[in-house]
Amino acid sequence: METRVESDSIGRMMIPQEAYYGVQTQRGYENFRITGRRMPAEMVESLVEIKKAAALMNQKTGQLDKEVAEAIVAACDEILAGALRDQFILDPIQGGAGTSANMNANEVIANRASEILGGPRGDYARVSPNDQVNMSQSTNDVFPTAGRIMLLKMIPRLVHEEKRLYLALERKAEELDDVVKMGRTQLQDAVPIRMGQTFHAYAQAVRRDIIRLSRVEKELLSTNMGGTAVGTSLNAKPEYVAGIHQELQQVTGLELVPARDLLDATQNLDSFVSLSGALKIQAVTLSKIANDLRLLSSGPKAGMGEISLPARQNGSSIMPGKVNPVIPEVVNQVAFAVMGNDFTVTMAAEAGQLELNAFEPVIFDRLYDSLSMLTEGLKTFTDHCIQGITAHKERCAKQVHESIGLVTILCPAIGYKKAADLAKKALAMGISVKDLVLAEGLMDFRTLEKALDPHAMTGPKREKPSMIRAV
Repeated sequence: METRVESDSIGRMMIPQEAYYGVQTQRGYENFRITGRRMPAEMVESLVEIKKAAALMNQKTGQLDKEVAEAIVAACDEILAGALRDQFILDPIQGGAGTSANMNANEVIANRASEILGGPRGDYARVSPNDQVNMSQSTNDVFPTAGRIMLLKMIPRLVHEEKRLYLALERKAEELDDVVKMGRTQLQDAVPIRMGQTFHAYAQAVRRDIIRLSRVEKELLSTNMGGTAVGTSLNAKPEYVAGIHQELQQVTGLELVPARDLLDATQNLDSFVSLSGALKIQAVTLSKIANDLRLLSSGPKAGMGEISLPARQNGSSIMPGKVNPVIPEVVNQVAFAVMGNDFTVTMAAEAGQLELNAFEPVIFDRLYDSLSMLTEGLKTFTDHCIQGITAHKERCAKQVHESIGLVTILCPAIGYKKAADLAKKALAMGISVKDLVLAEGLMDFRTLEKALDPHAMTGPKREKPSMIRAV
Protein backbone atom coordinates (compact mmCIF):
# COMPACT_ATOMS: atom_id res chain seq x y z
CA MET A 1 0.00 0.00 0.00
CA GLU A 2 1.36 3.41 -0.93
CA THR A 3 1.46 5.85 1.95
CA ARG A 4 2.00 9.52 2.69
CA VAL A 5 3.34 11.18 5.81
CA GLU A 6 1.19 13.54 7.84
CA SER A 7 1.96 15.17 11.15
CA ASP A 8 0.11 16.81 14.01
CA SER A 9 1.07 18.05 17.46
CA ILE A 10 1.62 14.47 18.60
CA GLY A 11 4.03 13.59 15.80
CA ARG A 12 4.30 12.04 12.33
CA MET A 13 2.20 9.21 10.99
CA MET A 14 1.90 7.10 7.84
CA ILE A 15 -1.49 7.47 6.10
CA PRO A 16 -2.67 5.39 3.13
CA GLN A 17 -2.06 7.48 0.01
CA GLU A 18 -5.59 6.89 -1.26
CA ALA A 19 -7.21 7.93 2.02
CA TYR A 20 -9.21 11.14 2.20
CA TYR A 21 -8.94 11.14 5.99
CA GLY A 22 -5.76 12.31 7.69
CA VAL A 23 -3.57 11.95 10.73
CA GLN A 24 -6.11 12.89 13.40
CA THR A 25 -8.66 10.44 12.01
CA GLN A 26 -5.99 7.73 11.89
CA ARG A 27 -5.15 8.32 15.55
CA GLY A 28 -8.82 8.09 16.46
CA TYR A 29 -9.13 4.86 14.50
CA GLU A 30 -6.21 3.30 16.34
CA ASN A 31 -7.25 4.58 19.77
CA PHE A 32 -10.94 3.71 19.75
CA ARG A 33 -11.73 0.22 18.49
CA ILE A 34 -14.61 -0.34 20.86
CA THR A 35 -17.82 -1.58 19.23
CA GLY A 36 -16.61 -2.90 15.87
CA ARG A 37 -19.08 -0.50 14.24
CA ARG A 38 -18.64 2.82 12.47
CA MET A 39 -20.48 6.06 13.04
CA PRO A 40 -23.97 5.80 11.58
CA ALA A 41 -24.62 7.37 8.20
CA GLU A 42 -27.07 9.80 9.81
CA MET A 43 -24.32 11.18 12.07
CA VAL A 44 -21.88 11.50 9.18
CA GLU A 45 -24.47 13.41 7.16
CA SER A 46 -25.22 15.72 10.08
CA LEU A 47 -21.55 16.58 10.53
CA VAL A 48 -21.16 17.28 6.81
CA GLU A 49 -24.28 19.46 6.75
CA ILE A 50 -22.80 21.56 9.55
CA LYS A 51 -19.53 21.94 7.61
CA LYS A 52 -21.43 23.06 4.54
CA ALA A 53 -23.48 25.61 6.49
CA ALA A 54 -20.36 26.93 8.24
CA ALA A 55 -18.50 27.36 4.94
CA LEU A 56 -21.42 29.30 3.46
CA MET A 57 -21.64 31.51 6.55
CA ASN A 58 -17.88 32.08 6.73
CA GLN A 59 -17.92 33.16 3.08
CA LYS A 60 -20.72 35.62 3.81
CA THR A 61 -18.75 37.18 6.66
CA GLY A 62 -15.71 37.51 4.42
CA GLN A 63 -13.51 35.17 6.45
CA LEU A 64 -13.38 32.37 3.89
CA ASP A 65 -12.16 32.81 0.33
CA LYS A 66 -14.99 32.32 -2.19
CA GLU A 67 -13.14 29.69 -4.22
CA VAL A 68 -12.23 27.69 -1.13
CA ALA A 69 -15.76 28.00 0.27
CA GLU A 70 -17.22 26.71 -2.99
CA ALA A 71 -14.80 23.78 -3.02
CA ILE A 72 -15.76 22.89 0.56
CA VAL A 73 -19.45 23.10 -0.30
CA ALA A 74 -18.92 20.96 -3.39
CA ALA A 75 -17.07 18.34 -1.34
CA CYS A 76 -19.90 18.35 1.22
CA ASP A 77 -22.51 17.94 -1.49
CA GLU A 78 -20.66 14.94 -2.90
CA ILE A 79 -20.59 13.26 0.50
CA LEU A 80 -24.24 14.05 1.13
CA ALA A 81 -25.01 12.42 -2.22
CA GLY A 82 -23.31 9.22 -1.00
CA ALA A 83 -19.66 9.59 -2.00
CA LEU A 84 -16.66 8.87 0.25
CA ARG A 85 -18.73 7.22 2.98
CA ASP A 86 -16.02 4.58 3.39
CA GLN A 87 -13.66 7.33 4.55
CA PHE A 88 -15.59 7.82 7.78
CA ILE A 89 -13.87 5.05 9.66
CA LEU A 90 -14.30 5.86 13.33
CA ASP A 91 -16.06 3.95 16.08
CA PRO A 92 -19.15 5.77 17.38
CA ILE A 93 -17.86 5.54 20.96
CA GLN A 94 -14.68 7.52 21.40
CA GLY A 95 -12.82 9.67 23.88
CA GLY A 96 -12.32 13.38 23.32
CA ALA A 97 -15.97 14.48 23.32
CA GLY A 98 -16.25 13.77 19.59
CA THR A 99 -13.05 15.50 18.46
CA SER A 100 -12.00 12.52 16.33
CA ALA A 101 -15.39 12.43 14.61
CA ASN A 102 -15.25 16.16 13.94
CA MET A 103 -11.73 15.88 12.53
CA ASN A 104 -12.69 12.89 10.38
CA ALA A 105 -15.24 15.15 8.67
CA ASN A 106 -12.79 18.06 8.50
CA GLU A 107 -10.03 15.99 6.93
CA VAL A 108 -12.18 14.17 4.37
CA ILE A 109 -13.79 17.43 3.26
CA ALA A 110 -10.45 19.26 3.18
CA ASN A 111 -8.78 16.61 1.05
CA ARG A 112 -11.66 16.40 -1.38
CA ALA A 113 -11.90 20.20 -1.59
CA SER A 114 -8.14 20.34 -2.23
CA GLU A 115 -8.58 17.86 -5.09
CA ILE A 116 -11.38 19.97 -6.54
CA LEU A 117 -8.97 22.93 -6.52
CA GLY A 118 -6.27 20.85 -8.21
CA GLY A 119 -4.16 19.90 -5.20
CA PRO A 120 -3.10 16.47 -3.92
CA ARG A 121 -4.50 14.66 -0.91
CA GLY A 122 -2.55 15.34 2.25
CA ASP A 123 -1.50 18.84 1.14
CA TYR A 124 -3.42 21.26 3.31
CA ALA A 125 -1.78 24.47 2.10
CA ARG A 126 -4.93 25.67 0.33
CA VAL A 127 -7.66 23.92 2.33
CA SER A 128 -6.81 23.12 5.93
CA PRO A 129 -9.03 20.81 8.01
CA ASN A 130 -8.67 23.11 11.01
CA ASP A 131 -8.22 26.58 9.53
CA GLN A 132 -10.78 26.47 6.72
CA VAL A 133 -13.19 23.52 7.15
CA ASN A 134 -13.40 23.99 10.93
CA MET A 135 -13.38 27.80 10.75
CA SER A 136 -15.50 29.54 13.45
CA GLN A 137 -16.23 26.13 14.99
CA SER A 138 -15.19 23.81 17.77
CA THR A 139 -15.93 20.14 18.30
CA ASN A 140 -17.83 21.38 21.33
CA ASP A 141 -20.54 23.06 19.28
CA VAL A 142 -20.26 20.94 16.12
CA PHE A 143 -20.58 17.49 17.67
CA PRO A 144 -23.63 18.10 19.91
CA THR A 145 -25.35 19.98 17.10
CA ALA A 146 -24.67 17.08 14.75
CA GLY A 147 -26.13 14.75 17.34
CA ARG A 148 -29.28 16.86 17.55
CA ILE A 149 -29.65 16.96 13.77
CA MET A 150 -29.25 13.19 13.56
CA LEU A 151 -31.86 12.57 16.25
CA LEU A 152 -34.28 15.12 14.82
CA LYS A 153 -34.14 13.36 11.47
CA MET A 154 -34.77 9.97 13.08
CA ILE A 155 -37.65 10.99 15.35
CA PRO A 156 -40.23 11.47 12.53
CA ARG A 157 -39.69 7.86 11.43
CA LEU A 158 -40.43 6.70 14.96
CA VAL A 159 -43.48 8.95 15.24
CA HIS A 160 -44.77 7.55 11.93
CA GLU A 161 -44.61 4.01 13.33
CA GLU A 162 -46.15 5.14 16.62
CA LYS A 163 -49.11 6.58 14.73
CA ARG A 164 -49.47 3.38 12.69
CA LEU A 165 -49.57 1.35 15.90
CA TYR A 166 -52.06 3.76 17.46
CA LEU A 167 -54.40 3.45 14.48
CA ALA A 168 -54.02 -0.34 14.36
CA LEU A 169 -54.97 -0.57 18.04
CA GLU A 170 -57.98 1.71 17.56
CA ARG A 171 -59.15 -0.36 14.59
CA LYS A 172 -58.76 -3.53 16.63
CA ALA A 173 -60.69 -1.89 19.47
CA GLU A 174 -63.57 -1.19 17.10
CA GLU A 175 -63.41 -4.67 15.57
CA LEU A 176 -63.53 -6.47 18.94
CA ASP A 177 -65.87 -4.14 20.82
CA ASP A 178 -68.67 -6.71 20.95
CA VAL A 179 -66.49 -9.32 22.68
CA VAL A 180 -67.10 -9.37 26.44
CA LYS A 181 -64.36 -10.89 28.59
CA MET A 182 -63.42 -11.01 32.23
CA GLY A 183 -61.32 -8.15 33.40
CA ARG A 184 -58.58 -9.13 35.81
CA THR A 185 -56.78 -7.32 38.58
CA GLN A 186 -53.66 -8.91 40.06
CA LEU A 187 -54.29 -11.81 37.64
CA GLN A 188 -57.54 -12.66 39.46
CA ASP A 189 -61.09 -12.37 38.10
CA ALA A 190 -62.47 -8.86 38.55
CA VAL A 191 -65.47 -7.65 36.51
CA PRO A 192 -66.40 -7.93 32.82
CA ILE A 193 -65.00 -5.58 30.22
CA ARG A 194 -65.16 -5.48 26.44
CA MET A 195 -62.15 -6.59 24.44
CA GLY A 196 -62.49 -3.33 22.53
CA GLN A 197 -62.01 -1.39 25.75
CA THR A 198 -58.75 -3.24 26.35
CA PHE A 199 -57.33 -2.30 22.97
CA HIS A 200 -58.63 1.26 23.20
CA ALA A 201 -56.73 1.64 26.48
CA TYR A 202 -53.55 0.42 24.75
CA ALA A 203 -54.11 2.97 22.00
CA GLN A 204 -54.44 5.82 24.50
CA ALA A 205 -51.11 4.95 26.10
CA VAL A 206 -49.44 4.99 22.67
CA ARG A 207 -51.12 8.31 21.92
CA ARG A 208 -49.54 9.86 25.02
CA ASP A 209 -46.17 8.54 23.88
CA ILE A 210 -46.61 10.39 20.58
CA ILE A 211 -47.48 13.64 22.34
CA ARG A 212 -44.58 13.26 24.75
CA LEU A 213 -42.07 12.67 21.96
CA SER A 214 -43.36 15.66 20.00
CA ARG A 215 -42.67 17.91 22.98
CA VAL A 216 -39.10 16.65 23.31
CA GLU A 217 -38.57 17.06 19.57
CA LYS A 218 -39.20 20.79 19.89
CA GLU A 219 -36.67 21.01 22.72
CA LEU A 220 -33.97 19.46 20.54
CA LEU A 221 -34.26 22.24 17.94
CA SER A 222 -32.27 24.57 20.19
CA THR A 223 -28.50 24.18 19.62
CA ASN A 224 -25.23 25.66 20.87
CA MET A 225 -23.84 26.17 17.36
CA GLY A 226 -21.76 29.33 17.32
CA GLY A 227 -20.66 28.88 20.91
CA THR A 228 -17.33 27.32 19.82
CA ALA A 229 -15.22 25.93 22.70
CA VAL A 230 -17.23 26.68 25.85
CA GLY A 231 -20.14 28.81 24.67
CA THR A 232 -18.38 32.20 24.60
CA SER A 233 -18.10 32.20 20.77
CA LEU A 234 -14.32 32.61 20.88
CA ASN A 235 -12.82 32.90 17.33
CA ALA A 236 -16.24 33.32 15.73
CA LYS A 237 -17.35 36.65 14.32
CA PRO A 238 -20.60 38.10 15.74
CA GLU A 239 -22.07 38.02 12.23
CA TYR A 240 -21.29 34.32 12.00
CA VAL A 241 -22.87 33.59 15.39
CA ALA A 242 -25.95 35.58 14.42
CA GLY A 243 -26.39 33.87 11.06
CA ILE A 244 -25.21 30.28 11.39
CA HIS A 245 -28.62 28.89 12.38
CA GLN A 246 -30.26 30.40 9.33
CA GLU A 247 -27.69 28.61 7.17
CA LEU A 248 -28.27 25.41 9.11
CA GLN A 249 -31.98 25.71 8.50
CA GLN A 250 -31.39 26.03 4.77
CA VAL A 251 -28.99 23.09 4.63
CA THR A 252 -30.81 20.67 6.95
CA GLY A 253 -34.45 21.61 6.43
CA LEU A 254 -34.87 21.76 10.22
CA GLU A 255 -36.09 24.76 12.21
CA LEU A 256 -32.93 24.95 14.28
CA VAL A 257 -32.58 27.95 16.60
CA PRO A 258 -29.78 29.23 18.86
CA ALA A 259 -29.99 28.34 22.52
CA ARG A 260 -30.86 31.17 24.87
CA ASP A 261 -27.55 30.63 26.64
CA LEU A 262 -24.76 29.04 24.61
CA LEU A 263 -22.72 28.20 27.72
CA ASP A 264 -25.67 26.38 29.24
CA ALA A 265 -26.31 24.48 26.00
CA THR A 266 -22.63 23.50 25.74
CA GLN A 267 -22.31 21.97 29.19
CA ASN A 268 -25.82 20.71 30.05
CA LEU A 269 -27.33 17.76 28.16
CA ASP A 270 -30.71 17.53 29.85
CA SER A 271 -32.58 17.68 26.52
CA PHE A 272 -30.97 14.35 25.55
CA VAL A 273 -32.03 12.90 28.90
CA SER A 274 -35.57 14.11 28.14
CA LEU A 275 -35.51 12.32 24.80
CA SER A 276 -34.12 9.16 26.37
CA GLY A 277 -36.81 9.33 29.06
CA ALA A 278 -39.54 9.65 26.45
CA LEU A 279 -38.12 6.62 24.62
CA LYS A 280 -37.97 4.67 27.87
CA ILE A 281 -41.62 5.45 28.58
CA GLN A 282 -42.47 4.30 25.05
CA ALA A 283 -40.59 1.08 25.80
CA VAL A 284 -42.54 0.60 29.05
CA THR A 285 -45.82 1.07 27.16
CA LEU A 286 -44.88 -1.44 24.48
CA SER A 287 -43.58 -4.01 26.94
CA LYS A 288 -46.76 -3.84 29.01
CA ILE A 289 -48.91 -4.36 25.92
CA ALA A 290 -46.67 -7.23 24.80
CA ASN A 291 -46.92 -8.83 28.24
CA ASP A 292 -50.72 -8.65 28.12
CA LEU A 293 -50.90 -10.17 24.66
CA ARG A 294 -48.72 -13.08 25.71
CA LEU A 295 -51.01 -13.73 28.69
CA LEU A 296 -54.27 -13.30 26.78
CA SER A 297 -53.10 -15.67 24.04
CA SER A 298 -51.57 -18.22 26.42
CA GLY A 299 -52.55 -21.84 25.89
CA PRO A 300 -54.14 -22.30 23.48
CA LYS A 301 -56.00 -24.86 25.64
CA ALA A 302 -54.38 -24.71 29.06
CA GLY A 303 -54.01 -20.93 29.32
CA MET A 304 -56.31 -17.92 29.05
CA GLY A 305 -56.76 -18.43 25.34
CA GLU A 306 -58.95 -15.35 24.86
CA ILE A 307 -57.16 -14.19 21.73
CA SER A 308 -54.97 -15.70 19.02
CA LEU A 309 -51.89 -13.97 17.70
CA PRO A 310 -50.80 -14.44 14.09
CA ALA A 311 -48.70 -17.59 13.75
CA ARG A 312 -45.32 -16.41 12.50
CA GLN A 313 -43.06 -19.46 12.84
CA ASN A 314 -42.68 -22.90 14.43
CA GLY A 315 -42.38 -22.60 18.18
CA SER A 316 -40.26 -25.60 19.00
CA SER A 317 -37.63 -27.91 17.61
CA ILE A 318 -39.04 -30.80 19.67
CA MET A 319 -42.77 -30.11 20.23
CA PRO A 320 -44.71 -30.38 16.95
CA GLY A 321 -47.41 -27.80 16.33
CA LYS A 322 -46.29 -25.46 19.09
CA VAL A 323 -46.53 -21.77 18.16
CA ASN A 324 -44.97 -19.13 20.39
CA PRO A 325 -45.78 -15.40 20.75
CA VAL A 326 -42.51 -14.45 19.06
CA ILE A 327 -43.50 -10.91 18.07
CA PRO A 328 -44.46 -9.78 21.59
CA GLU A 329 -41.31 -11.52 22.81
CA VAL A 330 -39.07 -9.51 20.50
CA VAL A 331 -40.92 -6.32 21.44
CA ASN A 332 -40.21 -7.08 25.10
CA GLN A 333 -36.53 -7.46 24.29
CA VAL A 334 -36.45 -4.17 22.38
CA ALA A 335 -38.02 -2.53 25.42
CA PHE A 336 -35.44 -4.03 27.79
CA ALA A 337 -32.59 -2.74 25.60
CA VAL A 338 -34.09 0.76 25.41
CA MET A 339 -34.48 0.87 29.19
CA GLY A 340 -30.82 -0.08 29.56
CA ASN A 341 -29.84 2.61 27.05
CA ASP A 342 -31.74 5.16 29.11
CA PHE A 343 -29.64 4.32 32.15
CA THR A 344 -26.46 4.81 30.11
CA VAL A 345 -27.67 8.18 28.80
CA THR A 346 -28.60 9.25 32.33
CA MET A 347 -25.21 8.38 33.75
CA ALA A 348 -23.30 9.95 30.84
CA ALA A 349 -25.26 13.22 31.06
CA GLU A 350 -24.71 13.37 34.82
CA ALA A 351 -20.97 12.78 34.42
CA GLY A 352 -20.29 16.08 32.65
CA GLN A 353 -17.83 18.37 34.40
CA LEU A 354 -17.62 22.15 34.42
CA GLU A 355 -17.89 23.66 30.91
CA LEU A 356 -18.26 20.46 28.84
CA ASN A 357 -19.59 16.93 28.85
CA ALA A 358 -17.02 14.56 27.33
CA PHE A 359 -19.46 11.66 27.08
CA GLU A 360 -21.67 12.79 24.22
CA PRO A 361 -20.44 9.97 21.92
CA VAL A 362 -22.02 7.24 24.05
CA ILE A 363 -25.15 9.33 24.54
CA PHE A 364 -25.68 9.67 20.80
CA ASP A 365 -24.79 6.03 20.19
CA ARG A 366 -27.36 4.81 22.71
CA LEU A 367 -30.07 7.23 21.54
CA TYR A 368 -29.42 6.16 17.95
CA ASP A 369 -29.77 2.55 19.05
CA SER A 370 -33.01 3.21 20.96
CA LEU A 371 -34.59 5.17 18.12
CA SER A 372 -33.58 2.55 15.54
CA MET A 373 -34.81 -0.41 17.60
CA LEU A 374 -38.07 1.24 18.62
CA THR A 375 -38.85 2.26 15.05
CA GLU A 376 -38.33 -1.27 13.74
CA GLY A 377 -39.92 -2.83 16.82
CA LEU A 378 -43.09 -0.77 16.39
CA LYS A 379 -43.29 -1.65 12.70
CA THR A 380 -42.88 -5.34 13.49
CA PHE A 381 -45.48 -5.16 16.28
CA THR A 382 -48.06 -3.45 14.07
CA ASP A 383 -47.54 -5.49 10.89
CA HIS A 384 -46.86 -8.93 12.30
CA CYS A 385 -48.99 -8.97 15.45
CA ILE A 386 -51.61 -6.31 16.18
CA GLN A 387 -53.28 -6.28 12.77
CA GLY A 388 -53.81 -10.05 12.78
CA ILE A 389 -55.16 -10.58 16.32
CA THR A 390 -58.44 -12.48 16.57
CA ALA A 391 -60.63 -13.02 19.64
CA HIS A 392 -62.36 -16.21 20.84
CA LYS A 393 -65.76 -14.76 21.61
CA GLU A 394 -67.42 -17.95 22.85
CA ARG A 395 -64.54 -18.82 25.18
CA CYS A 396 -64.57 -15.29 26.61
CA ALA A 397 -68.34 -15.48 27.15
CA LYS A 398 -68.02 -18.86 28.90
CA GLN A 399 -65.34 -17.54 31.23
CA VAL A 400 -67.52 -14.53 32.08
CA HIS A 401 -70.53 -16.74 32.78
CA GLU A 402 -68.52 -19.03 35.06
CA SER A 403 -66.65 -16.31 36.93
CA ILE A 404 -67.56 -15.41 40.49
CA GLY A 405 -66.59 -11.86 39.63
CA LEU A 406 -70.18 -11.32 38.47
CA VAL A 407 -71.27 -11.20 42.09
CA THR A 408 -69.89 -7.65 42.32
CA ILE A 409 -72.90 -6.26 40.46
CA LEU A 410 -75.20 -7.71 43.14
CA CYS A 411 -73.59 -5.77 46.02
CA PRO A 412 -76.04 -2.82 45.87
CA ALA A 413 -79.00 -5.23 46.03
CA ILE A 414 -77.85 -7.84 48.60
CA GLY A 415 -74.89 -6.17 50.32
CA TYR A 416 -71.16 -6.84 50.27
CA LYS A 417 -71.15 -9.56 52.97
CA LYS A 418 -73.89 -11.63 51.38
CA ALA A 419 -72.26 -11.21 47.96
CA ALA A 420 -68.90 -12.39 49.38
CA ASP A 421 -70.58 -15.45 50.92
CA LEU A 422 -72.20 -16.26 47.58
CA ALA A 423 -68.86 -15.97 45.81
CA LYS A 424 -67.16 -18.40 48.19
CA LYS A 425 -70.06 -20.83 48.04
CA ALA A 426 -70.26 -20.75 44.23
CA LEU A 427 -66.52 -21.38 44.00
CA ALA A 428 -66.67 -24.27 46.48
CA MET A 429 -69.66 -25.88 44.77
CA GLY A 430 -68.33 -25.35 41.27
CA ILE A 431 -71.50 -23.64 40.00
CA SER A 432 -72.15 -20.23 38.55
CA VAL A 433 -73.20 -17.23 40.61
CA LYS A 434 -76.39 -17.02 38.57
CA ASP A 435 -77.42 -20.60 39.31
CA LEU A 436 -76.64 -20.20 43.03
CA VAL A 437 -78.69 -16.99 43.37
CA LEU A 438 -81.65 -18.68 41.68
CA ALA A 439 -81.27 -21.80 43.81
CA GLU A 440 -81.36 -19.75 47.00
CA GLY A 441 -84.29 -17.66 45.79
CA LEU A 442 -82.52 -14.37 46.33
CA MET A 443 -83.77 -12.84 43.07
CA ASP A 444 -86.27 -13.80 40.41
CA PHE A 445 -85.03 -14.97 37.02
CA ARG A 446 -85.97 -11.84 35.06
CA THR A 447 -84.42 -9.43 37.57
CA LEU A 448 -81.28 -11.55 37.85
CA GLU A 449 -80.98 -11.92 34.07
CA LYS A 450 -81.06 -8.15 33.71
CA ALA A 451 -78.62 -7.58 36.59
CA LEU A 452 -76.08 -10.08 35.27
CA ASP A 453 -76.08 -8.87 31.67
CA PRO A 454 -72.31 -8.79 30.98
CA HIS A 455 -72.62 -6.09 28.32
CA ALA A 456 -74.41 -3.77 30.74
CA MET A 457 -71.59 -4.19 33.25
CA THR A 458 -68.99 -2.84 30.83
CA GLY A 459 -70.44 0.66 30.60
CA PRO A 460 -71.88 2.52 27.63
CA LYS A 461 -70.70 1.52 24.18
CA ARG A 462 -68.31 4.20 22.99
CA GLU A 463 -68.65 6.01 19.72
CA LYS A 464 -66.53 4.85 16.83
CA PRO A 465 -63.23 6.72 16.99
CA SER A 466 -62.08 9.01 14.25
CA MET A 467 -58.92 7.42 12.94
CA ILE A 468 -57.57 10.74 11.70
CA ARG A 469 -58.02 12.50 15.02
CA ALA A 470 -56.17 12.16 18.29
CA VAL A 471 -52.54 12.04 17.08
